[in-house]
Amino acid sequence: MKTTYLTSNSTSTHHTAFLLTGVPGLEDFQIWISIPFSFMYLLAVIGNGLVMAVVAWDRNLHEPMYLFLAMLALNDVLLSTVIVPRMLLIFWQGPFLSTFPACLTQMFFVHALFLSESAVLLAMAFDRYVAICVPLRYATLLMGSFISKVGLALVARSVAVVTPGVLLILRLHFCRSNIIHHTYCENMGIAKLACNSYALNSIYGLTAALLTTGLDFVLITLSYWLILRTVFQLPSKEARTKAFGTCGAHICVILIFYTLAFFSFFTHHFLLIVCSYVIILYTVFHLPSKAARLKTLGTCGSHVCVILAAYTPAFFTFLTHRFGQHVAPHIHIFVANIHLLVPPMVNPMIYGIRTKRIRDRFLQAFTFHKL
Repeated sequence: MKTTYLTSNSTSTHHTAFLLTGVPGLEDFQIWISIPFSFMYLLAVIGNGLVMAVVAWDRNLHEPMYLFLAMLALNDVLLSTVIVPRMLLIFWQGPFLSTFPACLTQMFFVHALFLSESAVLLAMAFDRYVAICVPLRYATLLMGSFISKVGLALVARSVAVVTPGVLLILRLHFCRSNIIHHTYCENMGIAKLACNSYALNSIYGLTAALLTTGLDFVLITLSYWLILRTVFQLPSKEARTKAFGTCGAHICVILIFYTLAFFSFFTHHFLLIVCSYVIILYTVFHLPSKAARLKTLGTCGSHVCVILAAYTPAFFTFLTHRFGQHVAPHIHIFVANIHLLVPPMVNPMIYGIRTKRIRDRFLQAFTFHKL
């Protein structure tokens, strides 16, 4: 779908719609590909819906840690819903014609919700830092009004960062193909169809990512370094184990999110993750007893998994968009979808299993309905 503009020098074409084709080269298998993605979406919606319902239902969970968890669950539902329904439609019915405004809208929400997820993880890290490092100030610093302000701030930041990216897309002229070999509209996928230079789009995207998600990760790493330093200064093994236990699920979620995101954005931040966990492992293996070492590693395991699952594919996506000319398109598309869909699917599982109060509420609700 095109609109043609004639000038005195040349004829240029501006697309008013883009054709999303799904996974190129695997069109005959897209029905089968839709099955795992449908399952992932179903798990994400049900799991995060249960987390939000439990936190809303139990007033005893109206504390900063659990309110942030509910915010993360809401963000995960929105992020997966922005992507998956249209993707499944492409898999089931073939290429999808998306109008230019609709494509920009989807692009805006995909990137904005990704940024807000990173911001929520940072807020959760700050919550754990205050609870463990300065517990006497916890009630003062993390009052109800603070939670509301954090929610407003993360929305404002996402809008402020993503809006210029949308405006930079609007300045481009699309005179080539209007076919996007992808399952959803995203910044560089659209920009690469332009006939004029999209270097500014690429530079802004990288800079914005470094100053938002990259900075979030640095601050999260710093907060956990301070937490570890405080924990290992506690006098008893029981106190250290209890403090680690409150961070276990959050560490898993961060690892999945940032490891998948690593493949899309920040090569050098992966080194920070590796360094931090080398220090953690060094410290753990110097604990006096085998039981203490296993216990501590167990509390960090979930967090490590979540960071790995969220950071690795995202970095891969970023590099292939900007530098990778020899990566098969279907590999890039799979990784791009996984880095946005795996965290929403696994986060409620991790928090449901590793957070005792959430787990107990799940069991109580299940037992009540069974009776």
